[in-house]
Amino acid sequence: MAATPDDRPVLPFRSRAALARLQELPALQLLLAATATLAALALGWSWLALLVGLVTLVLSLLQLLPPLWVVLRSRLEEPATVQTLALLGLVLGAVAISVALGWWEPLAAIYRSGDWNAIGAVGEGVIGAFGQILVAFVALTIAWRQFVVDQRLTTQQNRITQAQTIDSFMQGISELISDEDGLLEDWPLERMLAEGRMAAVFGSIDGEGKAKILRFLAHARLLTPLRRDQRLGRAILDGEGNYEVDRLDGVPVICLHQMLRGVDLSGVDLRGVDFNGADLGGANLRGADLSDANLAGANLSGADLDGVRLERTRFFYGTAEAATPVDPRSPQDFESGVGTGAVVENANLSDLRQLESETRLYLASWGGSRSRQSLAGSVKAIPSKLER
Repeated sequence: MAATPDDRPVLPFRSRAALARLQELPALQLLLAATATLAALALGWSWLALLVGLVTLVLSLLQLLPPLWVVLRSRLEEPATVQTLALLGLVLGAVAISVALGWWEPLAAIYRSGDWNAIGAVGEGVIGAFGQILVAFVALTIAWRQFVVDQRLTTQQNRITQAQTIDSFMQGISELISDEDGLLEDWPLERMLAEGRMAAVFGSIDGEGKAKILRFLAHARLLTPLRRDQRLGRAILDGEGNYEVDRLDGVPVICLHQMLRGVDLSGVDLRGVDFNGADLGGANLRGADLSDANLAGANLSGADLDGVRLERTRFFYGTAEAATPVDPRSPQDFESGVGTGAVVENANLSDLRQLESETRLYLASWGGSRSRQSLAGSVKAIPSKLER
């Protein structure tokens, strides 16, 4: 059926479409404004030149001021700039107060008297000394800015050096534990060398560098206990292109042991890291992202977990009701969860994010009095199993 005249779509006017395209192209606006300005100047139309000149000025400022403001704002937020402006404000405020209190009135009276000998003495003594102070202040400001620049260059160089160190470590570990075909070939000596190299590297890098190494080792399955051939000790493939995991009797390529005890890992990305029972006692994990991480069996006693993201983070195996913290003297049962949980006594559990109900139940049950007090919400209905 043919569309009636009222049902036909109404096409926009070409003038509106052209105006919309013009508004989306600042460069075209500036080009047209500049062309109109040059034409008005060439024709001698002063009134038109004034009008289009103002339009060109406004269009130019609209394009220049936003990026300039961004640069200026970034400069103003720098501590060095704030301190320099504070010093200038201190000098200006002292001068303003002294003028308001009339402390400069004797000098002003000397200048109004017309006694050039006195004026020369004052200029040579007081003003000369004040000028030297200003010169010294300018020199101090320049030296401070140079120090800030040197600090930035040093920080950048340290980052480059750390990145090279981490890259060398990853390359060395890969060559150490793999054969020519890329298969895992980690004899006890290779595993000890890998752990020793990691312990040495950890002492020379910051928290972000440690997080990068942990993510590399975790995603390469070098921290996960793998099922081994009982005769050769080699990791066994699961038939799907991966190495088979054995939490009970498996042997990881690298054991973290006490490498992470008391370290600063605040605000870093630790997603998917398998800590495999590592000792994180007293570690600073404030604001870190532990999503999909495996903390089962880890020692978190005294650790700071304030603001940590715990989306799908594992603290135990089995169920929260049956799971208990790891105990070297007791066997582990990964089905019920007995002896597989993390040690969370005296840990700071404030403002935990994406905390699941099962995990909260376990933390409240085995955290002790201090940890229970830091948990958000009431935990009175959850009995403390640690104090029994």
